[in-house]
Amino acid sequence: MTLIPISDAITQLIPNAPTVYNNQFGGDGGWTSYLGLLYMAFFFVMIFYGQRFQSYMMIRNVEDNLHKLRGIKDEGRKNAIDTLKELGKSPVDISPRVDRCLDYFTIGPQNMDPAGIVAKLDHILEVRDQRLLDEVKLMAPQCADDIQLHNMENTLEAAMALNYLYKVVRHYYIQGKKTMSLYIIMQLQMVLPMVMKEAEAFSAALTAFSLGQPIGDSVGPLIASKMMRGHEVRKIYKDCVVATVPFEGRTALVMKAEGPGGNVGKPGDALETVIEENNGKIAMLIMIDAGLKLEGEAVGEIAEGIGSAIGGPGVDAFKIEEKLVKYKIPINAVIIKEDIGDAVAPMRKEIHDAADKAIERVRELVLERTKEGDTLIVFGVGNSIGIGQ
Repeated sequence: MTLIPISDAITQLIPNAPTVYNNQFGGDGGWTSYLGLLYMAFFFVMIFYGQRFQSYMMIRNVEDNLHKLRGIKDEGRKNAIDTLKELGKSPVDISPRVDRCLDYFTIGPQNMDPAGIVAKLDHILEVRDQRLLDEVKLMAPQCADDIQLHNMENTLEAAMALNYLYKVVRHYYIQGKKTMSLYIIMQLQMVLPMVMKEAEAFSAALTAFSLGQPIGDSVGPLIASKMMRGHEVRKIYKDCVVATVPFEGRTALVMKAEGPGGNVGKPGDALETVIEENNGKIAMLIMIDAGLKLEGEAVGEIAEGIGSAIGGPGVDAFKIEEKLVKYKIPINAVIIKEDIGDAVAPMRKEIHDAADKAIERVRELVLERTKEGDTLIVFGVGNSIGIGQ
């Protein structure tokens, strides 16, 4: 059998193709002429269908992440159910009630007239927190331990967050796929890395909450706990505690949420109570909290600033600022920098080690900004899970 070149074989099969290319486009004939035709055909196809091809590729990428997110969400649901069953020992199947809680939502107050909106939001959030705690009590009827009840509530909230993330991503995925809108799909693909990072953090948080381990957000209460160790602690307003600590010739009123259950308390109301108990005679307020680091910054890095170092919807910050303005109390903030995923994930060693450094920074602030005999407040803001008094 005689072998012939591929180009000759194609010429025999399509004898007129090179000639047509020669006549129409000035080619030199042969195999290169046919490749030129294919290239031009591909060019025209991409002009009309390139965006659609790009959309299909993006949809495939989003679909892969959506499947992964669904697995994380399902694992979170299973973890929440198993924790509630193990600690609550409910005689009935709690799965339907957990599924109902996963879709639980909160509607914010009407803000057309902003007057009094903080009080309205505060009331709604308080009702929400109490409702979730009541749901946990119903699903864990044999659990009378408040610490475990708060930990189970936090576990359920982490599962709720994962469920919400999955449903939002699924919504935009389906919408983008139906409309084949490149812009919807592109926006979803751009935010997916951050969404997946947050989902993985909440997944890690489920283990921490179910076992009662400290998380990154617990660094504020950890610092307060170290400062109040060995001193009498008393409960003040709703799940917050305070200890009177002699500190560098001053009196430090050290505050935190009550632990070791998963709890953030009501910092705004607690601070109002302590300030009024002292008739507003507070030389300085120092708030310590976890803060979001920028890329390139080290986890556990400490920074100082001014203002209310507290997250959330703003109710507590509003109450604190109102009281500070009334009595003209200076406010300083110390933050321990963390990644967005560290806040709810089990506490890293770098964050734990930063606690003693933060106390030294507080000491410097006190020595520089107050005088002997002054009374000041140090508030360790954050979730006190795994952190006792």
